[in-house]
Amino acid sequence: MRVIAKSTLKKFWEQAAYQDAQIPLTSWYEEAQKANWKTPQDIKKHYSHASFCKNNRVVFNIGGNKYRLVVEMQYRAGIVWVKFIGTHEQYDNIKVEAIDEH
Repeated sequence: MRVIAKSTLKKFWEQAAYQDAQIPLTSWYEEAQKANWKTPQDIKKHYSHASFCKNNRVVFNIGGNKYRLVVEMQYRAGIVWVKFIGTHEQYDNIKVEAIDEH
């Protein structure tokens, strides 16, 4: 998969409060790049706790469920758009289906 954009993830983990997110986000990024997700079921096989929402949004639990990563899947094009990364509290204040890049 083509993940857009690693810079969004990096910008998040470079903040002092979220430096512990670097390793789990890097792992997710590398796994996503190697993946060939064609359907939500393909994601569920590897990420059983992923949640699927309207507008092709998928929510991943990151760092032992400390953070939430929201992506928009474009299965046919093989693209994963990073839309949001944040804490559970920050996640609770967004509309997953409508959020654009964080």
